[in-house]
Amino acid sequence: MSANDFLWGVLPYIVLTIFIGGHIYRYQKDQFGWSTKSSEFLEKKRLRIGSQLFHWGIIFVFGGHVMGLIIPIGFYNALGVSEHFYHNIAIIFGVPAGIAALAGLAILSFRRVNVSRIKATTSTSDWISLTLLLLAVLTGLAATGFNIDSNGFDYRTTIAPWLRGLFVLNIQPELMATIPLGFKIHILSTFALYAVWPFTRLVHVFSFPLRYLKRNYVIYKRRVPEKHV
Repeated sequence: MSANDFLWGVLPYIVLTIFIGGHIYRYQKDQFGWSTKSSEFLEKKRLRIGSQLFHWGIIFVFGGHVMGLIIPIGFYNALGVSEHFYHNIAIIFGVPAGIAALAGLAILSFRRVNVSRIKATTSTSDWISLTLLLLAVLTGLAATGFNIDSNGFDYRTTIAPWLRGLFVLNIQPELMATIPLGFKIHILSTFALYAVWPFTRLVHVFSFPLRYLKRNYVIYKRRVPEKHV
């Protein structure tokens, strides 16, 4: 087996197994630790700014990945969307979103390093997840910057069909053999992030407070002091 076959034909399934199995194990063994472990009460100002930038930025980045990697290029061709137009839209919206996510992570990282109370409560898993998030966003921006003028490379005809094929067991590692190195590093960095994800506070992404939709209202009443005659 070649290195290319392992990296793009075997490794994705290893990471997926760890990702799914790790979440199941974590939920069964550590439900009380399944949270964001918020440090808002220790410092709020930087958290509010950094968290907003990161979360909104990553939401738009995720949406761009869905549009570019999950939706087949044939769909856009059927709508009459040219490669040039799609590429420009991806750059116009994707780069600012990536920069916002990176700026948010930078603020959150600065906060953890420079606020002593937060630094003291930061675990090893927090540092690992933060480092891998920074690496994934940085390499994503670098790959986008390399491809900002397209350079004859369209990931919708290589990376996208490779990724979609993994979900239907149509393994095509040969599609990844000639893609630019920057994209390979970005994908491998996200693999590392997904592998540690279940064992960090990132699990809170899958915590949907559905019970709030059907729970009874909590009524708060002010206690009026009794008047003594």
